[in-house]
Amino acid sequence: MGFLFDSFSGWKEHCSKNDVKLFIPVLEYEKEQKGRGEAEVWEGLNHAYFVMKDAVETGLSEEMTSRSGMINNGAKKVFQNDKTVLSKEFQNLISRALAAKEVNSCMGRIVAAPTAGASGILPGTLYTLQEIHGLEDKKILEGLLIGAGIALIIEQKASLAGAVGGCQAETGSAAAMAAGAIVYCLDGDIDQIFNAVAITIQCMLGLVCDPVAGLVEVPCVVRNASAAAIANSSAQIALSNVSAVIPVDECVDAMGEVGQSMEDRYKETAMGGLAATSTGQKISKKVLIQDIEILPDEEIKE
Repeated sequence: MGFLFDSFSGWKEHCSKNDVKLFIPVLEYEKEQKGRGEAEVWEGLNHAYFVMKDAVETGLSEEMTSRSGMINNGAKKVFQNDKTVLSKEFQNLISRALAAKEVNSCMGRIVAAPTAGASGILPGTLYTLQEIHGLEDKKILEGLLIGAGIALIIEQKASLAGAVGGCQAETGSAAAMAAGAIVYCLDGDIDQIFNAVAITIQCMLGLVCDPVAGLVEVPCVVRNASAAAIANSSAQIALSNVSAVIPVDECVDAMGEVGQSMEDRYKETAMGGLAATSTGQKISKKVLIQDIEILPDEEIKE
């Protein structure tokens, strides 16, 4: 029986004991738990990465206006802006994370990684990383397996759901997955990979889930962009051998504790935070009226 992903320390020990690369236990987990052959797993990963890249390109080329009106081609505006804050690469990173998440908000095809609400983070980071460093697809797919292993442990020790742990559980987990994948793809060692995860969690700890009008649009889309930036900064710090001080398993435990302590209004209920502001409430009422108006007469009467 393979490793069951109950801790990062156990993952490292398993790889050391069996003298295998970090992604191998995740590959074996997929094969054992889901009854898939190795070729089938790689094929699925390849398809997932294709969908991620397609979501990025769709968000940057097609009309991205959500029915609520809160999303209105923001990714393209960022991508096409002549004024760059840091560099064109950073601008590309931000716009690509926005793009994939806008596709989700506009009912397009995405990969929930680990959730739909965080679906722009891995596409934005990995697409840009591959472009900058000229990485082969195989390396990126191995990075996706690393990200999946990270998510499996977070899911067991804390949560991946905003309704359970707030936005730290969704965009925070996705950013941690991305940071670990980035470090792996740039040939970081296991300690550096896990250190990147720890740093990311520390940066995202306590983030609430407060979707305006209950829609995964505001502030969810822009949080995907900021989380992508945090993933890259955490990777850079970890690759420089700067310690997170608090071990990664303890960071995940802290995420779980914070999520349990968080009040319900901050966990995807649209009752607190930005959703509870006067503007947020106005938008909520407007969206509700729009929903009622498009229902067939029979459904309204019911």
